[in-house]
Amino acid sequence: MTNPAGPDHRLVFVTGPSGAGRTTAIRVLEDLGYEGIDNIPLSLVPRLVDGAPLGRPIVLGLDPRNRDFNPTALIELIDSLTRDPRVELEVLYLDCAPAILIQRFSETRRRHPLAPNETPAQGIEREFDLLAPVRVRADHLIDTTDLNQHELKAEIARLFDISPGGHLSVSVQSFSYKRGIPRGVDMIFDCRFLANPHWQGALRPLDGRDPQVAAFVRSDSRFDAFITKLSELLLFLLPAHLEEGKSHLAIGFGCTGGQHRSVAVAEMVGNMLAEAGWPVSKRHRELERQAGTVQPQAAKASE
Repeated sequence: MTNPAGPDHRLVFVTGPSGAGRTTAIRVLEDLGYEGIDNIPLSLVPRLVDGAPLGRPIVLGLDPRNRDFNPTALIELIDSLTRDPRVELEVLYLDCAPAILIQRFSETRRRHPLAPNETPAQGIEREFDLLAPVRVRADHLIDTTDLNQHELKAEIARLFDISPGGHLSVSVQSFSYKRGIPRGVDMIFDCRFLANPHWQGALRPLDGRDPQVAAFVRSDSRFDAFITKLSELLLFLLPAHLEEGKSHLAIGFGCTGGQHRSVAVAEMVGNMLAEAGWPVSKRHRELERQAGTVQPQAAKASE
């Protein structure tokens, strides 16, 4: 049953490979007014939810150094809290290229927590494998490979600022219906009625970010009316959600394989919203799964 007064607890889980910036992210969120708890055992999180509301959001740092950490337990905890009407949960995953992580460990001369007697590269490889299922479940992914601390702080503030008169950040995602609907998506639009580039031999190996695929999707006689009405609907709804105090809105676009139509439409809508002044990040779930290293992108008005 939904709590008419809203959730009692707003939680942000911060995770990702060691060296990607998790500690920095927690400190930034604390500066934004969050209560920070790092390396809390997973078994204690339900007790935190059962306690009295703090009156401000909580950020929890979770990584493989937690003594009872395992990906299955963390995913089960995420699912449980998502179903709990007392809780508003977001998962932030900080990612980074392995070569940069190796460089960071070399500069600090730290031992990797998963390979204390081996090379950092071995620990990094183990941690990537361990966290792969968690990465897919994240609401927000930030690649810190090319970010300095000031840029990371700005990105986190864009997503999680709780100050009065804040903003609404928008996540636009593509997905495959064969793999199920993504967790935590607020609105879903089905793109399977559009002409499918999969059946075009030259387009099949490409994805919806390619101009040829996007042009093919736009050539469907129903596309112009669809994108016009969809844009009008979203530009009407987003200010309403902002007025209601919502800080993040996730919009999903699905198709059969999650490679062509949904990706193309998500790209177009993300760019349209960015041009209208909304802070937008774009994420393509199935492309991330295929490549393993594809990162979410911030939509740019110039695209």
